[in-house]
Amino acid sequence: MFRLFAAAGLAMTLAGSGAALAQKATFYTVTYVEVGPVLARIGSGALQAYRNAGRKDQGAVLLEVLQRIDRPNQFAVIGVWADRKAFEAHSAGEHARKLNEKLATMLAAPNDTRQHNGLSVAPAKSGKDAIFAVTHVDVIPPQKDNGVNAVEQLADQSRKHAGNLIFDVWQQTNRPNHFTVVEAWSNRGAFDLHQMQKETRDFRTKLGPMSGALYDERLYKLVK
Repeated sequence: MFRLFAAAGLAMTLAGSGAALAQKATFYTVTYVEVGPVLARIGSGALQAYRNAGRKDQGAVLLEVLQRIDRPNQFAVIGVWADRKAFEAHSAGEHARKLNEKLATMLAAPNDTRQHNGLSVAPAKSGKDAIFAVTHVDVIPPQKDNGVNAVEQLADQSRKHAGNLIFDVWQQTNRPNHFTVVEAWSNRGAFDLHQMQKETRDFRTKLGPMSGALYDERLYKLVK
């Protein structure tokens, strides 16, 4: 199912073809990219070119680049694919190869790609100049089912909070006790208010005893 970003340009795409895309997407990826601190602009340009070309690959439902707000040399590449084979073909293809060649001398660390199935997704709401949050949630293996219930409940509740545009949860294919939470909010104030809502604080309290790592929440803007 396809339920993703609602920034201005993308909202137009969703309005025109969201139902069709929803039937095509079954696989989700996030790739974390970190270039040198002074290379943020060059890295952003390379990722933009990759995104524009990669969107044309067969089975690519959505490809977007997010740039971290507080550390602009760090990026998250969000991919939505018809299936795993489409992603694997893309990864082995020309556009990914050219990106890797461009980034070879820029990277501060190797790229980190996480592959997922959709766990809790819902229709996106349109918005302009949204703020995005991408969070890696890790629970210890014996608490996997409890973790699933907790993040699903958080998603259901958070979609009702003022200013929420997207609140989706993906589950990693190789580590089902690891999750990626993808959020979009109409502005920073809406995101900050969400943080102090009872449902959010209850989730963080519940997550604490079963967490396997620090709660890794990062804020981004859309690279246009």
